[in-house]
Amino acid sequence: MEAKKLPVIGKNIQIIRKQQKYTLDVLAEKSGVSKAMLSQIESEKVNPTVATVWKIAQGLGVEINELLKGETVSPRRFKVTRGDTITRLDSDEPGVHINVLSPVSMVEDLEMYLVTIQPSGCLRSEPHFPNTEEFLTVLKGEVRVRAGDNTSDLQAGDFISYHCDVQHSIENPMGGTAEVHMVVRFNKRNLN
Repeated sequence: MEAKKLPVIGKNIQIIRKQQKYTLDVLAEKSGVSKAMLSQIESEKVNPTVATVWKIAQGLGVEINELLKGETVSPRRFKVTRGDTITRLDSDEPGVHINVLSPVSMVEDLEMYLVTIQPSGCLRSEPHFPNTEEFLTVLKGEVRVRAGDNTSDLQAGDFISYHCDVQHSIENPMGGTAEVHMVVRFNKRNLN
C-alpha cells in the first residue's frame, strides 16, 4: 500500500519561508533540519515525519497546523510573554543585569533586552555577525556607547543605532543607575 503524501506541505513551507525572507540556510539553522532535507521537502520529493514538520514550524515561528492544513498565508502573530517568565542574566561584568524580553524563537534574528547598568558598570561585547545592528533607547540615567572608533554620551530619552559587528560597549560613567532598552537586529542574509 502506498503511503499518503501531504500534497501541499512542501509548497506551503516554501511560501512561508519566502514570505519571511529566509534562505534555506537560515531555515536550516533555525529549525535544525538540514538544507538538503528542506530542499527535498519543498520540492515534494520526500514525505517528512511529523517531528520534522514540527521542527520546521518552530523554525518558521508558525503553528504546525498551518503547515499541515495547507494554509498559504502566514498567520498573524499575537504572542504575550509574561513578566514573571522573562529571563534575567547577570553579565560577567559587575553591576550589569540583562532582562531578555524576546522569546527564544527569535534568537539571532531580532533580540530585545532591558539592560540595567550600575554606576561604573560596563557591558562589553565582541563583534556580532556582519551588518548586525543595535538600537538603544536610554530610559533612565546616562550611558556612553562605543562601537569601533565611534563614541557617544547619551542621556534619558536619547536613541542611537549602530553596527555592532565590531567590538562595542555600553558604559555607565555617571553616579546613578542607567537603564536602556536594546534591540539587536541580525542580518544573516548577506552570509549565504
